[in-house]
Amino acid sequence: MGNNIWVCVLMVIGGLVLRCNATTYIVGDTSGWDISTDLDTWSQGKRFFVGDVLVFQYSSSASLNEVTRENFNTCNTTNVLKAYSSGNTTVTLSNPGQRFFVSGNRLLCLGGMKLQVNVENNQSFSPTAAPHPPPQSDALPRPSSKTDNNGVPSASAGFLIGGKKALAIVFVCYVVSTSFIVF
Repeated sequence: MGNNIWVCVLMVIGGLVLRCNATTYIVGDTSGWDISTDLDTWSQGKRFFVGDVLVFQYSSSASLNEVTRENFNTCNTTNVLKAYSSGNTTVTLSNPGQRFFVSGNRLLCLGGMKLQVNVENNQSFSPTAAPHPPPQSDALPRPSSKTDNNGVPSASAGFLIGGKKALAIVFVCYVVSTSFIVF
């Protein structure tokens, strides 16, 4: 009976811990969040998933707004969902769907300084279960220039707990371990 318990414990641990990778993207790569960056070209070919992180690096005179689709299409910067101005903004893509980002300067937005991201569902990611959340924007070192990406990881990884499968494994192990008890 002692060996059966250890087998079950190992099965439970194996079933509970699932590996999940999230990618950290530096928006615009070495050019950063800037009017000279072709953001449409930068985003082409990239697939964004729940759990991925966008890092916007920009000068202290620039800003970043998250807006609705309508405000994205018209470059309306007066009614924003979120406004950022730290020069080093981290945005975690926590839900599937479309996200819209524009420059806080309407003229720069009209000039193309805007980004639309389609976030796809990632079945193995649960932002509430990740023990190590992505760093907050204030926690990242401020680069000396927008091309300096030191200290910003290219990818982050976390471990997740849970799921219906893990509960099923626990139940099966319980049934198996109790069925070997001899009276």
